[in-house]
Amino acid sequence: MERLNYHHLRYFWVTAREGGVARASGKLHLSQPTISAQIKRLEDVLGVKLFRRQGRSLTLTDAGRVVFQYAEEIFSAGRDLLDAIKAGQPGRALPLTIGVSNAVPKLVACRLLRPLMQPESPIRLVCREENTEQLLTHLATHSLDVVLADTPAPPHVRVRVFNHVLGESDTGFFARSDVAAKLRRRFPRSLDGAPMVVPTLNTALRRDLDEWFAAIGVRPNIVGEFEDPALMKVYGTESATAFPAPLGIADDVCRVYGVALIGRTDAVKERYYAISVERRLTHPGVLTITSAARDRLFK
Repeated sequence: MERLNYHHLRYFWVTAREGGVARASGKLHLSQPTISAQIKRLEDVLGVKLFRRQGRSLTLTDAGRVVFQYAEEIFSAGRDLLDAIKAGQPGRALPLTIGVSNAVPKLVACRLLRPLMQPESPIRLVCREENTEQLLTHLATHSLDVVLADTPAPPHVRVRVFNHVLGESDTGFFARSDVAAKLRRRFPRSLDGAPMVVPTLNTALRRDLDEWFAAIGVRPNIVGEFEDPALMKVYGTESATAFPAPLGIADDVCRVYGVALIGRTDAVKERYYAISVERRLTHPGVLTITSAARDRLFK
């Protein structure tokens, strides 16, 4: 097979991103026939059709979607290379691409990233959010510098990574003020039969909560399960039900969601990790986050 021509690949990539040859023509400052011809040349080299026509628009074929994903990674890596080289020049920000697990509460993520929020920070931050396993695949291809998660990397994931503990927090239970006032009496027995929203079963927090409820003989009335911690808190507030959250960000939870603390337990811990392909962290932005987290994350 002929060698891949990266100019042809770029024309295809821009056309797919822009949604058609006409827009790609304006973006690339090339004529439409020229772009079409170069994409046809790429199709000939690969031996597959990359686009199919639907009315006046182009849509990617199955093969086209695969090629587009590879092109995204290739040209993203090219941008990262330029950024990394330019970052060594005066006045240039150093790029830091972080994957945040969707199980990490947004307020915790903000607390972790707070050290980078200074106006004089030399870091240009890019955040991506997916589940932990998906983020680890991106980490393996060096698309991410670090992953922030609520659990260590699972052993079945075939990616060699290292888990760096950032901190931990006891768990608090929160509700609207009028509900919290009633449930605060005789806590935690008051949670028995109380309406509550909780994380889904695939989360570490939910498993630990279930074990604690069983150990103390309490069965809350679970009215909702959520993968998104922020949505869980909003739903709990609006529906006047209790919900769990890290005690270390209790003030932020009460302020943002307009709720009050019912009670706390040190039997359920929420831990947070920085996961990297490096045994020893080296990126200045990651070091800033981990150092600050260990010093004052939940203090």
